[in-house]
Amino acid sequence: MNQTPEVRNDTLKPIHLKEVFSSKNPRLARCIPGFIYSWLKRVVCLNEINDFISKHGERKGIDFADAVMEYLELSVDVKGIENLPAPGKRCIFVSNHPLGGPDGIALISFLGKYYPALKFPVNDILLNLRNLHSIFLPVNKHGNMSREAVKAIQDAYASDNQMIMFPAGLCSRKKHGRIQDLTWQKNFIVEAVKYQRDIVPIFISGQNSNFFYNLSNFRKKIGLKVNIEMIWLPKENNKKKGERLVFKIGKPIPWQSLDKSRKPLEWAAFIKDIVYHL
Repeated sequence: MNQTPEVRNDTLKPIHLKEVFSSKNPRLARCIPGFIYSWLKRVVCLNEINDFISKHGERKGIDFADAVMEYLELSVDVKGIENLPAPGKRCIFVSNHPLGGPDGIALISFLGKYYPALKFPVNDILLNLRNLHSIFLPVNKHGNMSREAVKAIQDAYASDNQMIMFPAGLCSRKKHGRIQDLTWQKNFIVEAVKYQRDIVPIFISGQNSNFFYNLSNFRKKIGLKVNIEMIWLPKENNKKKGERLVFKIGKPIPWQSLDKSRKPLEWAAFIKDIVYHL
């Protein structure tokens, strides 16, 4: 008797580096020699990531974020929880981005306990984590956004989903001995006004290793524009096992207050300053 072939759950599919590169730059992917791919697999801890996916691939969305928290043994100490808006209030939750991975996962896990519908614009390379497709919205950091991607983000802002944003777009760097975000972009200000969403500021504790920051500063010093330090983030993430993050939640900022007394980029800098003083 013929049997129906088993359909493999797409969220259980392992990540293949060559496919990731091909999706971003097919010509470059063909030029990279095999030994470079092998080296990159070790640097980004790909075997460990795929092993985790094979064991927890059935978990999706907020539940998958919870699984990552359990695996990394991360906990969160929350201050200002009384400032969280009522579930029916549409907001944009904005935060500094100190870690480049666990901080975003921790935000999803924490906010998901209060708001079941979340959307999070992220670097489109993170769409390779298929388990978070229901939450992630792809943003092309190195080219033009497709019409579909732009529409998906606008539809999310127009919906009842709560929005999460890292306005810096990249994780924090060390400057003058201080760990801080790069310039906060104005997008979240523009969208807050357009879609009448209050902004909830959140400060997240934490930092990466000196190696990460030194590599970033060296790369800038020699004029290299490619953020090569980013490939070390998976190793940085593994070093966070067992850590306790601190979230400090500020009072919501009414969208009506974002008037023309400041330009959107100035409002973004103003709210960034609020976050770092929480």
